[in-house]
Amino acid sequence: MSRPDRTQGRLLTPLLLLWLAGVALRLTILAVPPVIPIIHDELNLSATDVGILTGLPSMLFALAAVPGSLLIARLGINAALVVGLALTAIGGALRGSLPDVMWLYAMTIVMGAGVAVMQVTMPPAVRAWVPHRIGFATAVYTNGLLLGEILPVVLMFPLVFPLAGGSWQWAFVMWSVPVAVIALIFLMLAPPSVIDGSAPQRRWWPDWRNALIWRLGIMLGTINATYFATNAFVPDYLRSTGQSEWIGAALSGLNVGQLPASFLLLAFAGHLERKTWPYIVCGLLCVIATVGIVFGAGVWVLAATTLQGFAASAILILVLALPPLLSRPDDVHRVTAAMFTISYSCAVIVPVISGLAWDLTGVAKTAFLPIALCGILLVILAPAINHIPRTGS
Repeated sequence: MSRPDRTQGRLLTPLLLLWLAGVALRLTILAVPPVIPIIHDELNLSATDVGILTGLPSMLFALAAVPGSLLIARLGINAALVVGLALTAIGGALRGSLPDVMWLYAMTIVMGAGVAVMQVTMPPAVRAWVPHRIGFATAVYTNGLLLGEILPVVLMFPLVFPLAGGSWQWAFVMWSVPVAVIALIFLMLAPPSVIDGSAPQRRWWPDWRNALIWRLGIMLGTINATYFATNAFVPDYLRSTGQSEWIGAALSGLNVGQLPASFLLLAFAGHLERKTWPYIVCGLLCVIATVGIVFGAGVWVLAATTLQGFAASAILILVLALPPLLSRPDDVHRVTAAMFTISYSCAVIVPVISGLAWDLTGVAKTAFLPIALCGILLVILAPAINHIPRTGS
């Protein structure tokens, strides 16, 4: 085997593992929305109960990020990833094992904690396994993440639900099996990590005084908030404007629209690292898309939500590449943990503000004002990237 072939072979395995981990990040979470009406009826859930069930994962992404950093510091990248995968698979599979809403909540918390640990581990894994192609490797695992969001929505009722005998409980088990298999693959194939957890004094608590943490956290937060708030308010907004027939198409556009950006950045992510203009362009596209949702109708709403998904996905990939690009190897997990804590807090807070704006004014359009402001804030913060020094080689 020639030297280039050996190099490609060594690169292929970590990229495949990163892609599989990306898929596992969302499979069990996105298995819930399609069967919420069934769970609602079987467990006698109120609307508040449903809101708690769907909001728990995002809350755990924020709360468990820093403990995930501690896990990486103590056990190392590979072990932390396997622990995250195991928690996700176990919690995801056990969610329906008891016909009790509190048990469902508890296992959702276990599952969400596992996903939170994995999310914090992915950027350090990129830095450790593919240090010379960080942008490309980030695009690879984000591509897996986006496919992991779409597959449960697309395949639940045509394939998985019938195979599960019409049981949402067994369907959750079936969606957890691939995550468990991926954990076993990691145990067998994960490459050795430079950051292996052997140093007992490795730091794990984020330096909250570091401006980098807040810049990255708020930048990622604008995108998370845009995505989650748009998902939350498009259905009710379209219903309020008499366009209920476009709700399914609009939500599909928001999610499927992310894939073209993911595939595009597989080719160009390496060339866009630390460039300011993609953030400015995509931030403006998010503002334009939000305006299109509010003032458009019919197919124009579909076009606007698809544009929103495209722009948000592009920025997600670029921002996730920044911690390994800008931090020292032994600091990536700390910066990533803080970034996720801040960003998912934004994802919880902004939809609440949007809801309050609608309730207080009685005007549905005002719910989208905070979403548009997120795009503007991203544009304002983007130039700061060029002034952040690279702290590691």
